[in-house]
Amino acid sequence: MSKGKKFVEKVTAMEDDFGQWYTDVVKQADLVDYGSVRGTMIIKPYGFALWENIRDELDRQIKETGHSNVSFPLLIPESLLQKEKDHVEGFSPEVAWVTHAGDEKLAEPLVIRPTSEVLFCEYYSNNIHSYRDLPMLYNQWANVVRWEKTTRPFLRSSEFQWQEGHTAHATYEEAAEETEKMLNMYADVCENYLAMPVLKGKKTDKEKFAGAEYTLSIESLMHDGRALQAGTSHHFGTGFAEVFDIRYLDENGDQQLVHQTSWGITTRLIGALIMVHGDNSGLVIPPRIAPTQAMIIPIAQHKEGVLDKAYDLRDQLKDIVRVDIDGSDNMPGWKFNESEMKGYPVRIEIGPKDIEKEQVVLVRRDTGEKEFVPLSELEARLPVLLEEIQQNLFDQAVTHREENTNSVTTLDEFKQTLDEKLGFIKAMWCGDEACEDEIREVTGATSRCIPFEQEQIAETCVCCGKEAKEMVYWGRAY
Repeated sequence: MSKGKKFVEKVTAMEDDFGQWYTDVVKQADLVDYGSVRGTMIIKPYGFALWENIRDELDRQIKETGHSNVSFPLLIPESLLQKEKDHVEGFSPEVAWVTHAGDEKLAEPLVIRPTSEVLFCEYYSNNIHSYRDLPMLYNQWANVVRWEKTTRPFLRSSEFQWQEGHTAHATYEEAAEETEKMLNMYADVCENYLAMPVLKGKKTDKEKFAGAEYTLSIESLMHDGRALQAGTSHHFGTGFAEVFDIRYLDENGDQQLVHQTSWGITTRLIGALIMVHGDNSGLVIPPRIAPTQAMIIPIAQHKEGVLDKAYDLRDQLKDIVRVDIDGSDNMPGWKFNESEMKGYPVRIEIGPKDIEKEQVVLVRRDTGEKEFVPLSELEARLPVLLEEIQQNLFDQAVTHREENTNSVTTLDEFKQTLDEKLGFIKAMWCGDEACEDEIREVTGATSRCIPFEQEQIAETCVCCGKEAKEMVYWGRAY
């Protein structure tokens, strides 16, 4: 690596082209490579380490709430998928089919799962008999295929990693409690680990999951002012149970239909993480989710004792934080650029002068601030600094969302606000799907969610002027 070459020279400024900036960062930070099939991605070690940290925290919380992990088949018979009309219609444009095994045409085409509701329903139908079998609380970590027309790594790909929870309950109320509980779990992971504030609410009937009675979602605002759905939780009522004949004997010996839920998050959370916290130097990773929380950069490592001291420092810190060392022979400036691109929360610099003074230099990724810390105080200071960074990233994202959320009372004001400044729009709605369609046609915005915490911005619908029923968050979205 020549002394003058910049590590980040291929990254477009986000102010010039946010979409290209995103693609550049994903590639330059070495998160993914493109698969040979359109719309697929190879998640590289650093990208997958990020997913593992998100996955591990979610998995811990899922198990803490009494759910068991399972693994269901990748392939679904066409006849099984076709049993639930609304469900299959919702997914049919994205379905990938398997029609041959070797040279022989299959008697029945198979679907590569776009989601697994029908597989779980078939299982429940065969395995739920009594109220004693309930609740049945399952989750699986899997990959699914949805043949997307427009793809972008993490945000929308033809194949992606996710978890999908599927549960069966005796009553509507128990299923409703489960639906909200799992949404709150997603919000906790997003806010307390990804430092990404979210709005919690209910989807409109137009935007709900195909086959669901209702859908709850968490919505986040990206740096460019576009919204992103970060997770969903669905209450199915008895709709699937009626189709798949999922019944149980209650305590009185009477046959009852089960009430079901489904909930999921995907690797698009990594895309959200990039677009909420990243900057023109690359990723900015919140410490709690960072694969490497601190990167040690030895300065003038060719000088006697420097590299040895750096490795001693790594051994000293490895039980306190997730720490690594860049002992390559690249120039320090290149190492600094790479450290910034990868988004390591803290850079620890140590050179001959630092060794002489028995100190290190800590450099924050979020603010770029430098701090000189005595070696004797480093073990105490570093975890505290990481928590300060975590909180600052969350606070910055909250401020960004608040500064880019506007209330409007007319459709003209709605359109003008979005045209001049993207972000969340708060506006009243009458509940009529025709108004929802018109808002989308006129402004390009979709309903994001009906928040649990309602506000009375006006008495009339922003679109038709009739009596409003609820306040809705709207936005142009990924």
